[in-house]
Amino acid sequence: MKTIIDPPNALAQGLAAIRAEFLVPESFPPQVLAAAKEAATRPPTEHADRTDRHFVTLDPATSTDLDQAFAIEATGADLLLHYAIADVAWFVRDGDPLDVEAWKRGETLYLPDGRAGLYPPALSEDAASLLPSGPRPAVIFTVRVAPDGAVQLDVVERAVIRSRAKLAYDSVREDQLPAGFGELSRRIAAAEAGRGASRVDPPEQEVARATDGGYTLAFRPRLVSEDQNAALSLATNMAVADALAAHGTGLFRVMPAPAPPAVQRLRHTAQALALPWPADQPLDVFERTLDAGAPKHAAFMLALRRASFGATYEAFRHGVKPWHAAVAATYAHATAPLRRLADRYVVQAALAVANGRPVPEPVAQAFEKLPAVMARADAIAGRINRAVIDLAEAAMLKDRVGERFAAVVVASDEDGARIQLRDVAVAARLPAPGLQPGETVEVQLAAVDPLKRRATFMLPAVGTGT
Repeated sequence: MKTIIDPPNALAQGLAAIRAEFLVPESFPPQVLAAAKEAATRPPTEHADRTDRHFVTLDPATSTDLDQAFAIEATGADLLLHYAIADVAWFVRDGDPLDVEAWKRGETLYLPDGRAGLYPPALSEDAASLLPSGPRPAVIFTVRVAPDGAVQLDVVERAVIRSRAKLAYDSVREDQLPAGFGELSRRIAAAEAGRGASRVDPPEQEVARATDGGYTLAFRPRLVSEDQNAALSLATNMAVADALAAHGTGLFRVMPAPAPPAVQRLRHTAQALALPWPADQPLDVFERTLDAGAPKHAAFMLALRRASFGATYEAFRHGVKPWHAAVAATYAHATAPLRRLADRYVVQAALAVANGRPVPEPVAQAFEKLPAVMARADAIAGRINRAVIDLAEAAMLKDRVGERFAAVVVASDEDGARIQLRDVAVAARLPAPGLQPGETVEVQLAAVDPLKRRATFMLPAVGTGT
């Protein structure tokens, strides 16, 4: 799909308004900055020396808040994934200014003109980030990955590591990655298929800063290197979740499967999109036939995402098995503590149980409070992301009022339809009841209001010209 280029600085005013509307922090209070500066000098005194291992990182090219580094080795038929996670808890102590501020924020907020970090840059982009500029304290999860993709948490230890390379999704070469990287991701993907897990990754709208100082809006498909890298996090998070659940503690990411009525509606959607879905084929099997690069497949994937309830956090409850339907497994978040508050506590719990120690009381208490805190943070992040995209669409379409566009219907209800333009990365509501998902329509841009972040489309009047 085509990218719309925004003139330089045209979105700056709108982005400033979004930051003000959602109270996005511009900086950190002086006492928090001072605490970060002091914490950054804290030497790692409880850490083994693992600087001889060949760790690397793999992230977007511009990222500097690096949570994860990895090394892989073979042991018989198994692969050992050494997944090093930034040891945020080494720098942040319960009740200190850094901790108090992090509980207010919940997670890092990302906007095209910069991020509002969970922790100050002195930590998140320097002392705690697993950059290749020197040794860093980390918590290493050693995960055993069997030939069939089964995972098991073998060892968890605090260690000092040294990343040998900062690799980027869009430029990484196979010879730069550890031997076994591709095979490990293949095993995890095969195990996902065997469990009936669903990888629903439709192209996402993304606003990013362009090289000319302006912004671009596009549907960005996931790169193969991203999916392969995600397998490392998935393997680790599943292994950590299993270990915590076995010890009767933890914080888990949970999500229910689509209810039967929702699955039936999805079958109607597939029929409208002319996608062959045999009556005896389960949803999880059908999902694996989808290609996000095909417009009708992407439309169904979006419908599937809407049919599922969103993922939430839940503390461990005796007699209740935490379950994430999309992963088809017990699952936790442990691999992004620089960006998510909850991960810091999951890492601490895993470090304790793997080494035969009780979970610290402040961590156990945090598990009860974190679901509400993370729900609020996730909601704010989602609203900001939608506002940024709405702003970009309106700003970039403001000179195209009256033009007609080919579009496909991706969802419909009694009030109208949700459409996706074919030639530009814009999704919008259309006040036209009766349209069916998968139907192709021509729409006309009736009005644009950049200040309200709104672009209004209508069906053209019959008999009117372009």
